[in-house]
Amino acid sequence: MPVKTPRPGDLEPIETASRDALMALQLERLRWSLEHAYGNVAHYRQAFDRAGVQPRDLHSLDDLARFPFTVKADLRQHYPFGMFAVPREQVVRIHASSGTTGKPTVVGYTRNDIDTWATVMARSIRAAGGRPGDIVHVAYGYGLFTGGLGAHYGAERLGCTVVPMSGGQTEKQVQLIQDFRPDIIMVTPSYMLAIAEEMQRQGIDPRASSLAIGIFGAEPWTPTMRTSIESVMDIDAIDIYGLSEVIGPGVAQECIETKDGLTVWEDHFYPEIIDPDTGEVLPEGEKGELVFTSLTKEAMPIIRYRTRDLTRLLPGTARTMRRIEKITGRSDDMMIIRGVNVFPTQIEELMLREALLAPHYQVEITRPRNLDEMTVLVERTPAAGGSDADAAGERLAHLIKNLIGVTAAVRVLPPGGIERSLGKARRVVDKRPRH
Repeated sequence: MPVKTPRPGDLEPIETASRDALMALQLERLRWSLEHAYGNVAHYRQAFDRAGVQPRDLHSLDDLARFPFTVKADLRQHYPFGMFAVPREQVVRIHASSGTTGKPTVVGYTRNDIDTWATVMARSIRAAGGRPGDIVHVAYGYGLFTGGLGAHYGAERLGCTVVPMSGGQTEKQVQLIQDFRPDIIMVTPSYMLAIAEEMQRQGIDPRASSLAIGIFGAEPWTPTMRTSIESVMDIDAIDIYGLSEVIGPGVAQECIETKDGLTVWEDHFYPEIIDPDTGEVLPEGEKGELVFTSLTKEAMPIIRYRTRDLTRLLPGTARTMRRIEKITGRSDDMMIIRGVNVFPTQIEELMLREALLAPHYQVEITRPRNLDEMTVLVERTPAAGGSDADAAGERLAHLIKNLIGVTAAVRVLPPGGIERSLGKARRVVDKRPRH
């Protein structure tokens, strides 16, 4: 009897397979990935040998904890192609991070890797509510950044019509949304708000647009911001997660039917949660740093990559595969202000409680007199009067002091006073001396 090939948009069998079947597949693929990395990448061979462990020592999934971590510095140390596990001639595409400090991190893909990426992205868009025939407006940046092309290939694989707009040209974004009437938009949440603002500036009601679903990623965003976007745009705001070192977007995806965290596509990416200080693997449900090992990547396998993202692993709901809780911050985004740990998303959560403040902010850190000082720049909404908005700013400062435990100056700017990002929002400006 022939095996039925799922129609584009149907769930793949692995999405609803039993945990036992999934774990058996993970163990098989994990053994292959460790062998592939050890046999073809000098860095992994040396790191495994230093740790006194070899691929044959993996007898169960728990044994992965014996293997060493990979960090971003390892990728930069072997710039540009030193982490590739196949001859460069077999690499059909190269992406790279933005490289905020030092050299960028480079990732490579074989033809099979591109196929895998398109598959998990199609699966992600389907989980977010997309279906074949939908028009998908992609406003993630194209180029070395993985967002635009990752979304593009996945939407095409699902059978959608793609509008490859990329980032920027906000007025044109609005024009094409009005003219082409897309069903789905894929963009950073901060830029979605900028597009909504431009619609309002043009006298267009964002809630009347054709958009029904927004798939948002590339930066942390809070549940409160989800509520804000859904209210302004009248859409389902769905979270997507990924990072270039692991493959790009499409590592994990929130399912529209539950909106209860992001399902990790565990048949391709094996997750762990560790204590960020000790490196110890934490039990499911405990909060810590997210670590990923690739199970099927050919060009650049990644073994126990420390993402620096803070979350927890949860049981599956809409799918068999486990979920991660919405990312609340990064261990290396954490600001320490006079001994208090502060994440930008904590400030965002409090700011969005104030109806007179717009959902745009930036945190400035200075050290004028040998003590760190934090200033939060916010904007008043167009409808807010100056004195009322100043009072809202004072309330925000009070909330930050009482609920986060750090004193912050809050400066309320007029609408448009904070520079708009065309991609990831620049939330923190650190002006402290480096030496």
